[in-house]
Amino acid sequence: MTVSFSDPAFSVSTLSALVNEENFVPSRIEKLGIFRSKPISTTKTAIEKKNGELKLVPPSPRGGPGSTVKDGKRSLVELAVPHFEVNDAFYAESIQDKREFGTEATLKSVTVAVYEKMLAARNNLLATEEHARMGAIKGVVTYADGSSLNLYDELEVTAPDKTWLDLSNSAATDGALRRACSGVVRKIMDKLGAYPMTGVHAFCGDTFFDDLITHPEVRETYRGTSEAAFLRSGYVNEEAPGAYAAFSFGGIIFENYRGGADATFVAPTECRVFPLGVPDLFISAYAPADYMETVNTEGERFTAKIRQMANEKGANIDVQMNALQYCSRPELLFELSSEADPAA
Repeated sequence: MTVSFSDPAFSVSTLSALVNEENFVPSRIEKLGIFRSKPISTTKTAIEKKNGELKLVPPSPRGGPGSTVKDGKRSLVELAVPHFEVNDAFYAESIQDKREFGTEATLKSVTVAVYEKMLAARNNLLATEEHARMGAIKGVVTYADGSSLNLYDELEVTAPDKTWLDLSNSAATDGALRRACSGVVRKIMDKLGAYPMTGVHAFCGDTFFDDLITHPEVRETYRGTSEAAFLRSGYVNEEAPGAYAAFSFGGIIFENYRGGADATFVAPTECRVFPLGVPDLFISAYAPADYMETVNTEGERFTAKIRQMANEKGANIDVQMNALQYCSRPELLFELSSEADPAA
């Protein structure tokens, strides 16, 4: 059978749809659903800053003039959308006489071989996206080439001071841990002002989570309650039973983040705190791919393209992601540490 890569089945739109629509087990940040997808038709995205004035409104006579609210100063900050691309190649010889996985007689087709290559590339891009989203939660996005995007610098805001909890301190004052956690929640709410939120979440490293869940103050809080089972089993979460779980304390849902062997996702003693339900706090901006077919069109999460080799013995496969993960208000992001303050 003759295979033509000019067939519509191998077009950019068809391949991109296959890569984007394939079901997969989402990453934790993806599953939490805090990043809003924002397709854009340019390679830059703009963040509008508005420092409005929040004030109490006095009573006014019925039928008379009301109070006026002063317009805040507006400014635009442009951020470039980075380009991520995975290149691979497929050779006809690589599937000659090869069977489909799990079958005894069915020979592997070109379509299946190409699709497997695309899925492998997409999985690498998914890991890249997850890492960038964690960076956005921290306020500084780092990339594999060593470059970074410091959202505090770009948006000209000051990063909140780190909170040192000293979880291994056996002589800590009773109630000090809850007071510290509640203090972080209050700071977030103060910075939000009139903006709504639905809760506060935290991603914790392994050491931080283990020290927190075994802390006397936490154990005493849950002892004798219907949720005291976590004291016996160690970790309880209906959605994620086992070591990587979550529980609520001091107004924060603490979750042991599972990001793989790479400690750069969340360090062992690190904990990153952020509000939930704040409109457009976290954004995934997707720009168009750098192909003629996609110029000045709205970007997709992934774009795929295949080109037949000149000798017709194979094809080159590209899967790319043009995506910027960012937090529009990084001053709402807080860092906790299980360690003692080195300056104390």
